[in-house]
Amino acid sequence: MRTGLTTLLLKHQPFFGKVIDFNPVTEKLLAMDFTARNTALTAEVINDIDLFSSYVNNQLATAGAKYGIGGYDELRTVYDRSTLFGEKNSDSGISEEPRRLHLGVDIWGKAGTPVYAFMGGMVHSVAFNDNHGDYGATMILVHQLDTKAFYTLYGHISLMDLEYFHAGAYVSRGQKIAHFGVPEENGHWPPHLHFQVIEELGIKEGDYPGVCKFSEREKYLANCPDPDLILCLNKFL
Repeated sequence: MRTGLTTLLLKHQPFFGKVIDFNPVTEKLLAMDFTARNTALTAEVINDIDLFSSYVNNQLATAGAKYGIGGYDELRTVYDRSTLFGEKNSDSGISEEPRRLHLGVDIWGKAGTPVYAFMGGMVHSVAFNDNHGDYGATMILVHQLDTKAFYTLYGHISLMDLEYFHAGAYVSRGQKIAHFGVPEENGHWPPHLHFQVIEELGIKEGDYPGVCKFSEREKYLANCPDPDLILCLNKFL
């Protein structure tokens, strides 16, 4: 979906830095599927953090990959593990349309993996969204390109990172800003980074939906362009 921000990101793409350490000459990426097509992700697996983490680790090890990548505009089944994404009841199942469409890119890897600022900016807000299935420790940066402000969200990071960065702090291109968090501090997920681009944040602080209802797909994708415009990792899958 082409938006004004998409055009702007494409224009400046050659000047963006890395978000994670990755050498395409010596390291591999694995495309990971969290849709209903992936029958290995049973309810037993996704509802047990140890089994879920083992699944991710085994997939990476089998592929010889440093990271698992994917998720943007992906209709996922894994959100069944938390009522955060749609209330359930024993009589009728889900009482309203659940949120299942993923709006960012997930980078699955080892806890403690460093995360970097791809360009300069300022910390807009931080928060510990400590609900089961939520972001856990979260940081949002605000950037500016050609006088246009936009935001990037870093979810599932380490609580330690929130001690060093606060709203109003400036960050520079290439600066280490975060690390992949462990399940106890990342919303109870296998270690990974949720990276999302947001055009308009509204009044939110330290949080923004990373998953939306499918019926709201067009609206949210228009406000959250493909993070690979910054990451530039899909070409290595």
